[in-house]
Amino acid sequence: MSQEINPVAIHFAEDGTLARVIPGFRPRPQQAEMAGAISRAIKGNRVLVAEAGTGTGKTFAYLVPALLSGGKVIISTGTKTLQDQLFHRDLPAVRKALKVPVSIALLKGRQNYACHYHIQHSKTDGRFMNREDVHYIQQISRWMERTQTGDKAECAEVPEDATVWLAATSTRENCLGQECSFAKECFVMQARRNAQEADVVVVNHHLFFADIMLRDEGMAELLPTFNTVVFDEAHQLPETASLFFGESVSTGQILDLARDTRHECIAAAKDFMPLQDATRSIEKAARDLRLTISGENARFGYAQMGDNLEFHKAVDALEAEFVEFLRLAESQAERSEGLEKCWQRASVIADRVARWRKMMEPDLIRWVEVFSQSASLNVTPLRVADIFKKQVEGNAKSWIFTSATLAVGRSFEHYNNELGLSQLEVPPETAVWGSPFEYGEQAMLYAPEGMPDPNSMSYTDAVIDAAFPVIRAAQGRAFVLCTSLRAMQRVRDGLEARFEKEKLDFPLLVQGQGSRTELLERFRRLGNAVLVASQSFWEGVDVPGDALSVVVIDKMPFAPPDDPVLKARVEWMEKQGRNPFMEYQLPRAVINMKQGAGRLIRSERDKGVLMICDPRMLTKPYGKRVWQSLPPMRRTRVLDEVVSFLEQLPSPASPRP
Repeated sequence: MSQEINPVAIHFAEDGTLARVIPGFRPRPQQAEMAGAISRAIKGNRVLVAEAGTGTGKTFAYLVPALLSGGKVIISTGTKTLQDQLFHRDLPAVRKALKVPVSIALLKGRQNYACHYHIQHSKTDGRFMNREDVHYIQQISRWMERTQTGDKAECAEVPEDATVWLAATSTRENCLGQECSFAKECFVMQARRNAQEADVVVVNHHLFFADIMLRDEGMAELLPTFNTVVFDEAHQLPETASLFFGESVSTGQILDLARDTRHECIAAAKDFMPLQDATRSIEKAARDLRLTISGENARFGYAQMGDNLEFHKAVDALEAEFVEFLRLAESQAERSEGLEKCWQRASVIADRVARWRKMMEPDLIRWVEVFSQSASLNVTPLRVADIFKKQVEGNAKSWIFTSATLAVGRSFEHYNNELGLSQLEVPPETAVWGSPFEYGEQAMLYAPEGMPDPNSMSYTDAVIDAAFPVIRAAQGRAFVLCTSLRAMQRVRDGLEARFEKEKLDFPLLVQGQGSRTELLERFRRLGNAVLVASQSFWEGVDVPGDALSVVVIDKMPFAPPDDPVLKARVEWMEKQGRNPFMEYQLPRAVINMKQGAGRLIRSERDKGVLMICDPRMLTKPYGKRVWQSLPPMRRTRVLDEVVSFLEQLPSPASPRP
């Protein structure tokens, strides 16, 4: 970056605008420099890709220039948690400090807003999963009388992951739109109107891409035309873009369609039994399709399904059932808005199933994913670079991409190539700002000696053996992050046995016991817990303070080599004479590793140990790329040094009630 005058530095000074209004604000040179670079990119209508280490304060670094820019700004985040924090806390604070008359709006996906129509129908029809939901729907109804936004995050009485929300919210497929009798009161419509009128709109990546898809289809825009877009947690964009620029249809969607059609029949076409019978036939066809694939939480390429004749017969049978279902649904569509919507939904789903069967384009990947109760047929683009590049060239004037993990070393080549940014007429500017934390004092990176090959049968047991004395020295207070669900369960069982044998009273939590929010709250409150988790906890998790003193990572987080999307991309790169491991698989693993490592030090007073068990980090030439990308912690291979470091930390706090 050229050393230009920093037009916003004054706001970040010790006696500056932010310090005078925001309690606890402390100037950080990295934050002021980053804000200056973003300000120049906005004024120059440029693309900036910026990595800012944990603790830099990147939120204020982009909010100040964004609010001062005078144009329409969209801020897109990777999580709803950060969305809420930006809208409810950070944006109002910065707006107050800068004294700028900027209007702000929060826009989430429609499944986050309570729906008057579906709540009324659910109460009338009694379509609930369990008794708890019957109680919850009454709580939601009472809350609906006083809420201004309809955002389910504000309904404290009902957990956000309660199954009742499926009956209390709408989807794009089952929303009646302007035909709905509750259109005037609709919270989704109100949120969209607010977004259209606001100067700054806070969305998430999924909603941003959903809007891009609607624009490309020539449909109404959710979001206003904007001058600047800021992507926070931008490392997630390649994956999210792949999801939205592809296509998917699941057996779960078909079951929902059948259920909704049956309810609409009871309400408006009770005398026409053939359609109700057809809903049961199509349900059976969807369930039969799922039963043809063994296993769960697995992905299969189309070629892998070649020998599964039962699967192909089931897809044919499903398509045949849709022909009859569509004929019957169309014949009753005029009897109510709900039935017409069901017919339209059925047409879309039937088209997707038909396209999936016939898809032959070489730049698209066909694959199947199975869960415990459902299966999905998916199409994913081989690469999103060309598609995303068109969006950058055809929309906003300035694009800002920022995260704590975008670079490999100090290179953004991998990231820019994935999103097509390196092919822009004017290549993006890039910058890295390191964390202000004193990693050499605050943290130790421990790579245990004598670890076996990560592919060996005994590897997970060796991880347990190596991690146990570290966890004991830390008096619990640990995350153990695993790269697979199988390893997670084995580590959990192994640690439980060790804790019982040694009579150690460390509460053992495991991913899946509750929602991520619930588990984190328990972890913080207990003060000496050990949380064993997989992918869900590698990023977006913030536990500052003494409750977390150790993060153990079992292996370098490479994507499974048999993943159908990865396999297709690797083959495509190999045909071009490129090295997919060095250009694609390793950079992704480095970024994921940096995310996992970033869970440890979250504030200036945090101290702890990052333990990476994978011996390849030191024995393989490519491991050095990972080693060099991690924060500059004190490094050791000696267990006694780790134990000594941990024993000097304050004892864990007593659990809060």
